[in-house]
Amino acid sequence: MKLHHSDTRTFRTMEPISPAAPLMPAEWHPHTRTWMAFPPANATFGTAGSSTLARARNAWGTVARTLARYEPVTVVARPADAETARTELGGDIAVVETPLDDAWLRDSGPTFVLGEGGQVAAVDWTFNGWGGQDWAAWDKDRHLAAFIAGRVGATVRSSSLVNEGGGFHVDGEGTVLLTETVQLDPGRNPGATKATVEAEVHARLGTTKAIWLPRGLTRDYGQFGTRGHVDIVAAFTAPGTVLLHRQEDPRHPDHRVTRELRSILEDAVDAAGRRLRIIDVPAPTVLDDGSGFVDWSYINHYVANGVVVLCAFEDPNDKVAADILAEAYPGRAVELVDARDIFAFGGGIHCITQQQPAGRGAR
Repeated sequence: MKLHHSDTRTFRTMEPISPAAPLMPAEWHPHTRTWMAFPPANATFGTAGSSTLARARNAWGTVARTLARYEPVTVVARPADAETARTELGGDIAVVETPLDDAWLRDSGPTFVLGEGGQVAAVDWTFNGWGGQDWAAWDKDRHLAAFIAGRVGATVRSSSLVNEGGGFHVDGEGTVLLTETVQLDPGRNPGATKATVEAEVHARLGTTKAIWLPRGLTRDYGQFGTRGHVDIVAAFTAPGTVLLHRQEDPRHPDHRVTRELRSILEDAVDAAGRRLRIIDVPAPTVLDDGSGFVDWSYINHYVANGVVVLCAFEDPNDKVAADILAEAYPGRAVELVDARDIFAFGGGIHCITQQQPAGRGAR
């Protein structure tokens, strides 16, 4: 099941989209729905009937059912898994069928943007299994963005940039966070430069200013990591305000990493020329999960209509993080959901969710 496939598309800088320039709304913009995927049997989750696959489906299902109390949720499932998904998820969650390789929909699914008239469009980044990793398969998942766009009637805007939804974060007003080890990864975009990546990202997302971080968290560079996704380390909560993962224990290698990232953000300005307000969010107190230093992070939360779904770890800092996020997102409930099993499979709550923004009037 550890299949490695190549993608022959080569990244090239593309001209800005016309006539209607797109804009990716911030995650706190109203949603029409959330999209997720139902974990299939594979190299990540285990074989059919295994306890590991059951754990994954339970963890994903808990997130889906939590979100369904606040907004519609649609889950993509393999045709052979569809009836199981409907039974396990319950009647409040829609299930649609298509072939799948994995279940990290933030990365393999579309990035939704809004055109100037408020119409929804879908960016279809090139997906190659997080840089062509030898454990990943993507022959099916590379078609997910177009499939989901077709389900909602969104225009598809294809990009030759190898990119994943967890590899960037926007403030909705022109600023995007990127990571050098993701977009400039030779396994993703060989020969790319910051300038060529920025040109394509800005054209697709409607951003004008990129803030580059040099790397992500340490665990993310292990065998099953993404090589530095930003959505586990930093996230906008409003234009000019960013949450930052902070590891307080000097025994953990991310103690140094998070201080380096903070120094870069302290020197950065956003698209409006503002210095950033940085809110430190302490990491969970657990340092090691038995497989090495953890990358457990509260930054990998998901903002939906009226709610913030926050990773929990049965840790004393769960409440600290919940209080910080409640203040950062006033007027939204904060729902803590145990994310230890999701992290054990390689990601967090943000990694398994993808927002479909509500359309709006002309901007």
